[in-house]
Amino acid sequence: MSDNVARRGFLVGGAVLLAAGCTSNEPAAAPSSAAPQPAPAATGGNDQPGEKVVIGFSAPAADHGWIAAIAKNAEATAKQYSDIEFKPVEPTNDINQQISAVESLIAAKVNALVILPNDGQQLNQVALQATEAGIPVVNLDRIFPDKLAYRTWVGGDNYGMGVAAGHFIGKQLKDKGVSNPVIVEIQGIATLPLTQDRTKGFEDALKTYGFSVTAKQDAQFTVETGNEVATSLLQAHKKIDAMWNHDDDQGVGVLAAIKEASRDEFIMVGGAGSLNAMREIQAGNSVLQATVTYSPTMASSAIKLARLIAQGKGMSDLVENQVPQSITLASETITKENVEKYLALGFES
Repeated sequence: MSDNVARRGFLVGGAVLLAAGCTSNEPAAAPSSAAPQPAPAATGGNDQPGEKVVIGFSAPAADHGWIAAIAKNAEATAKQYSDIEFKPVEPTNDINQQISAVESLIAAKVNALVILPNDGQQLNQVALQATEAGIPVVNLDRIFPDKLAYRTWVGGDNYGMGVAAGHFIGKQLKDKGVSNPVIVEIQGIATLPLTQDRTKGFEDALKTYGFSVTAKQDAQFTVETGNEVATSLLQAHKKIDAMWNHDDDQGVGVLAAIKEASRDEFIMVGGAGSLNAMREIQAGNSVLQATVTYSPTMASSAIKLARLIAQGKGMSDLVENQVPQSITLASETITKENVEKYLALGFES
């Protein structure tokens, strides 16, 4: 879930239609790319070389594990096709610079655009410009408010992430016979619609167990703020039964705070599906017992969809002649029991 944010160095004294593919302060077990490797293109049907198309790509700066994986997946998938010319622009966290970059792609008359906007509302107008210029836009993740601004949207299920986290925590606490539990929630950026959707899904799922969130605070999707917020919540609540952290990247700081405080009386669920989180879950010696997916493999799907749209093709597994207007990836729950099958989809925080 990912979002673009400043990833600052941090030390703690004393953490297509496709199924969507956290964290530790310990060093990674082995070097790895920041992105899962997409499967090679198939040799039949729509994957056969077709009309040459130029696909423009714009995304925020890769200063966050999830965003870095988005960019790498997009490029890797484009390279699988001899009929794609991949034309990325300089990634940036500056709204005006991203608008200018997209305008340069419109001026270059690319055949399709894949855009993960820093902010869908603020880039809505330039996406409309692309559409009006006859360039189909595949809107990745953060949605443009105007449906005329994009041909197809592909992204994760933010509400579903919250639901998955809520059901995991609710069932665990019910099975333990816990009543009136203390449940804390560490959000990303509270003002973003995606964060609000995650919170709503979490609250709705918990209600089915008769539970509610005791306290929530946003951590801005950064390691440093994740540590600060977790430290504050741990100090405010001497006993916690469960914690949901929306983002595995900021979860590095969250877990560091938990370990620094020597707290282990609660269960924790992460969000997005980073390799850091998966290794922590796999080890089985942490409060982190699960993470709910929001996989950056969606960037691979976006490139594939842009290619099909630019070539006038539909999705071969569907009856319809055209690519759907919207594709929402599933949010799955990764636990110690199933973590091995998700490792290939993970990304480094």
